[in-house]
Amino acid sequence: MTKPMLSIRDLRREYDAGSSRVIALDGVTVDLTAGTFTAVMGPSGSGKSTLLHCAAGLDRPTSGEVTLDGVRLGDLDETGLTLLRRERIGFVFQAFNLISSLTAAHNVALPVRLAGRRIDQAAVMAALDEVGLADRAQHRPVELSGGQQQRVAIARAMVTRPAVIFADEPTGALDNQTSRRVLELLRDLATGRGQTIVMVTHDPVAAAVADSVLLLTDGRLVDHLDGASAEAIASRMARAEATC
Repeated sequence: MTKPMLSIRDLRREYDAGSSRVIALDGVTVDLTAGTFTAVMGPSGSGKSTLLHCAAGLDRPTSGEVTLDGVRLGDLDETGLTLLRRERIGFVFQAFNLISSLTAAHNVALPVRLAGRRIDQAAVMAALDEVGLADRAQHRPVELSGGQQQRVAIARAMVTRPAVIFADEPTGALDNQTSRRVLELLRDLATGRGQTIVMVTHDPVAAAVADSVLLLTDGRLVDHLDGASAEAIASRMARAEATC
């Protein structure tokens, strides 16, 4: 059997809320293989962002286990988690999170610089070329459209050749046409480059671009849809929201 790139076992995350406890994740188990594009959906408060944060080492679960590219995250201290995120994980956020004073090329090179490694300008330009922005390498974020900024963020996420790219609502701030371009790019990274992508989204159209959809409700994994259409995903989401 193919070894999963990301393995999540009985993941549970609880938070203190005054005198009570909030269960954000309630025993989630799933395996994601290399080169797959997975969307995570669910009603508001279902635990999808918490799942992403725990899987990416941004938050520690209360119990359970996350293994990413053969590394058990629970075995790492904070320094080890920081190094893992820098070297084996890429992030794409709704707000782009580009540094306004840096050019596109310098933004893409930032993860390499933070890791203390020599910047390979050819790799930076190759990443920008893959997202169709090699000709905008010297432009700062203010000189780029929202879609171009998100594509720079994707280039930044992929420049270190990470094991997994986590995307949190990557099209949430974009118009429909630009969203399609960004989703096509993520789809091509999975199909053409074998990149593993995990994307949190509320949009059934965006989710339909993925290979599969994980549906969370009240912190539990309640469905796993493979190759579903936007209509089928929307219908399943509506049923999940009706039970909340």
